[in-house]
Amino acid sequence: MTEQSLKNAFLFRQPIVNRQQELAGYQLLLRSAEPGSDECDQTLSTAALCAAYSELGMQSALGNSCAYIGITAGFLQQESLELLPAAGVVLELLLDRPPDKATLIRCRCLRDRGYLLALSDYRGIDDRSRPLLPMVDVIKIDASKADHGALANLAGSLRNLPIRLLAQGVDSRELMERCRSLGFVLFQGRYFAQAEIVSGRRLSASQAALIRLINLVGRDVDVALIEDAFKHEPALTLNLLRVVNSVGHRGNRLSQPVTSLRHAINLFGRRHLQRWLSLLLLAPVSGRGDPAHSPLLQVAALRGRMMELLIAVGPPGEHARLADLAFMTGILSMMPAALGLPIDEILGQIAVEDEVRAALCQHAGLLGSILALLERFDGDDASGCDELLGQLPGHLDRQTLNTCLSVALRWLNGNGG
Repeated sequence: MTEQSLKNAFLFRQPIVNRQQELAGYQLLLRSAEPGSDECDQTLSTAALCAAYSELGMQSALGNSCAYIGITAGFLQQESLELLPAAGVVLELLLDRPPDKATLIRCRCLRDRGYLLALSDYRGIDDRSRPLLPMVDVIKIDASKADHGALANLAGSLRNLPIRLLAQGVDSRELMERCRSLGFVLFQGRYFAQAEIVSGRRLSASQAALIRLINLVGRDVDVALIEDAFKHEPALTLNLLRVVNSVGHRGNRLSQPVTSLRHAINLFGRRHLQRWLSLLLLAPVSGRGDPAHSPLLQVAALRGRMMELLIAVGPPGEHARLADLAFMTGILSMMPAALGLPIDEILGQIAVEDEVRAALCQHAGLLGSILALLERFDGDDASGCDELLGQLPGHLDRQTLNTCLSVALRWLNGNGG
């Protein structure tokens, strides 16, 4: 069933962030664009999702991030559920009626074995939720379907319980702040990528400095010019030395620490330096929290790596030429959300190859087609993904896309890939 489930559906993920707007986990969903797929047995769908989680090695791929997996009442009683690692998942109970005695006993058993439980679609304290409240760790409330008063009442009914509130369907910063004020601590959605785009917006001094360095590194200039530019940015210089000392040369530990800026630039290499600087441009400007946990930065890096991987399995001869361009295209596609500027204004300040510009502005060429595919993949658009997969050259299919996601996540979390 595992292999078939990966061929027949897309493994989508929806980011879940905490109050510090750091990535806390992913909701995993297995969806198909086949006609009538929504009416298929939900228990079989849950079983296929659990099988896909194991087949793709998602525990390793997600690192410290939890996977929220919906569990139906029918699948809850199956022993195979316990093949999921207690440390890596949150079991989200998908119950459409009050739990019976067997369900309550099973939930208590799973809780005793270390599993975290979440209750989805909370609509207030009723016969469905009341027996489960002592056992669940997370309550999910669909914020997109409730006005402010209803949302406040739902959150208020749980105020005195040791339960974390998760707001689902958060698609704007305004809604996230509203939920935050009501005591929600987790937020599911892509609101962080829905920045207000304002033409002519002024960049901060640090953002302007990063763009100057990106342009220098991308051009064939003497390393002395790059070194001099870094010297005017002491914080970036310190970060570069830390990165090179900790990671080493091509991932290998160095026998001696790097203390020279020029040495660090040469060891890091211009390709990796340009990528690193571009990712820093996506980091939060507020300085709060760890930039490495920024959901926007994570999505950008993941998209860049997936574009590389999809180029590699595409038409022969394209990989070597387009691999580097693919990664940068993925990163730059998230710049409007990070900087609040339209893409044409960003490309007026960052020098890029014509193929990258065409991909970003018009979705033209192979890079543009793959970018469009990943945008639909990030948007949980199964039919859109199927349509674009059918137009791309090579042997790209649903299973390829799911596998690339797993490999890219593993790379992102430092576990290979």
